[in-house]
Amino acid sequence: MHPLDAGLLIAFIVYCLAAGLRSRRHASRSLEQYFLAGRTLKGWQAGISMAATQFAADTPLLVTGLVATAGIFALWRLWIYALAFLMLGFVFAAAWRRSGVLTDAELTEVRYGTRAALWLRAIKALYFGTVFNCTVLAMVLLAATQIAEPFLLWHDWLPAAVFDPLAGFMERVGVPLTVLEPGSADVWERSAANLLSLGAIVAVTALYSATGGLRGVVATDVVQFAVAMIATAAFAWLVVDRAGGMEEVVSHLKRLFPEDGSAGLSASELLAFTPDRAKDTSALLLLVVGLQWLVQMNADGTGYLAQRSMACATDRDARVAAVVFTFAQVLLRSLLWLPLALGLLVLFPPDLGAPLAEQAGVRERTYVEGIAEVLPAGLRGLMLVGMFAALASTLDTHLNWGASYWTNDLYKRLLWEQWLKRRPSERGLVWVARGANLLILAIAVAILPWLSSIQTAWRASLLLGAGMGVMLVLRWIWWRINAWGELATIVVSTLLAPALLYAFTDEQDALRLLLMATAATGAGVATSLVTGPEDRVRLIAFYRRAHPPGFWGPVADAAGEARADGPRRLARAAFAAVAAAFSVFCLLTGIGAWLVESPPPAGIGSRTLWISALIVVGVGLVPVWVRLGFRAPAIAAAATTARESGPQSIT
Repeated sequence: MHPLDAGLLIAFIVYCLAAGLRSRRHASRSLEQYFLAGRTLKGWQAGISMAATQFAADTPLLVTGLVATAGIFALWRLWIYALAFLMLGFVFAAAWRRSGVLTDAELTEVRYGTRAALWLRAIKALYFGTVFNCTVLAMVLLAATQIAEPFLLWHDWLPAAVFDPLAGFMERVGVPLTVLEPGSADVWERSAANLLSLGAIVAVTALYSATGGLRGVVATDVVQFAVAMIATAAFAWLVVDRAGGMEEVVSHLKRLFPEDGSAGLSASELLAFTPDRAKDTSALLLLVVGLQWLVQMNADGTGYLAQRSMACATDRDARVAAVVFTFAQVLLRSLLWLPLALGLLVLFPPDLGAPLAEQAGVRERTYVEGIAEVLPAGLRGLMLVGMFAALASTLDTHLNWGASYWTNDLYKRLLWEQWLKRRPSERGLVWVARGANLLILAIAVAILPWLSSIQTAWRASLLLGAGMGVMLVLRWIWWRINAWGELATIVVSTLLAPALLYAFTDEQDALRLLLMATAATGAGVATSLVTGPEDRVRLIAFYRRAHPPGFWGPVADAAGEARADGPRRLARAAFAAVAAAFSVFCLLTGIGAWLVESPPPAGIGSRTLWISALIVVGVGLVPVWVRLGFRAPAIAAAATTARESGPQSIT
């Protein structure tokens, strides 16, 4: 590694550690300070922190692989989540904040009153905090090995007496941590080097995350995102420049992927933003893409997105966070990754003698190869810092988020309050939270060798969460959902996931996601209706506390409030979210189509007219959703409290 590159990396590490140390005193006071930064975050801070977390080290590799093997249209599977992000901000974020909970699992005992609520809380803490969370962490660590391998050459830096025993240990264990095939000559040497790289990366991340809590995480996320975006912009510029400019990139791709389909993907299919020109876009696929924002575990923000919303200082800050997050996540970074992915496809042409769908892992690695071959010293170091920053921002959030479940929901609520009938000290809980970071990391490392491809792991994680999204939304907007219904959804999802993975291939991914969502949601709603509503006192208390939007008519009546208020607030907020998402999609498609010379939809002859219309509509919608989303009447908590007169009957 060039000394300049190493210096930039060391400077980044020092900054992260210092940020964690600066926040340690605040973080040590209580769990609320540790996990929610004392509920003091500004909207832009929370939004950039969300974007930094989802930037991840694996995401640019995933995007590069998707574009090369399926075309730009395949990225709508990622972009459609803008709807979920904006629904969180405009529909659910304020209710999350008003609920006053520390984790989304804790919400179950605020929303539901039966004994099932406690077990639902524990199961969610285990499911989301361990199974799902550690799988995502393992995916990120897998990407880290691909990034680190060409640059962190421990076998050249360390003496043989130190390095060789570690390589021998990896060979005895028999678990390769490398992109090389198992039979390669230096597979165990590379595996040992990657193990050291992972150890160094996670040690730094775990140290500042465990020390400073969410304050330390957010402070580093803001800088990490800025570095990652600047580095990515420089990388994209140099890749496209080496390929001869964007016009030459498109011309080369047209020669590489002729319209007769002989390469398995034509240039127009590769560059298409719209389904009429994309490859293999069945009605079922379009249906799943359109619903994917809803049939996933973050549909209502559950997880670290809700954590950031709850950590905001005001409801307005929570809405601003969602908007900043969506524009940074979906619009800004995509406009950098699109020309970059196409330029890498020109510089590292695919093997057209083999099916493109089978080359996902190879295409993902061209992102790292491009860093090694295209960037000069200094810029290479900046890009490495950007990639490790993206990695660290994802690791620190998932460690902090997972530790919140283990500490608040399992250790404090289940072990101490339920079983021991005692309350632990706040400082003691903070130390448990710090230890939980390390345990979660150990589980993720244990999962790591089982992940063969980032895309494969990504599909598996989508399936695990697909059955729960609709029920998570329904619990906010419909009073009849109960704890037994949510439990039924989790049970069906857990039992059905292995069967669907076995019965359907990755090419049938859309069908198995739809089947999972339909079966699990149907089971949850049916169970809720059969077992009856939650205790009326609990429902009234929750309504007065969180004021969720939607269909809470009988509960609102019993609480002495206007029945029509909930549906009206839901309609206004949902329309704001949809308008904002459509605005983002128009701007993304218009600017993106201009950047990469994407063809217009069939029937629209003028590409210029198509692009201009998209940009005009995207910009024109901004005042509409700003007015709807940010000028909604605030709920006066004091007035609500004054109207409380005890629970009435719910009919």
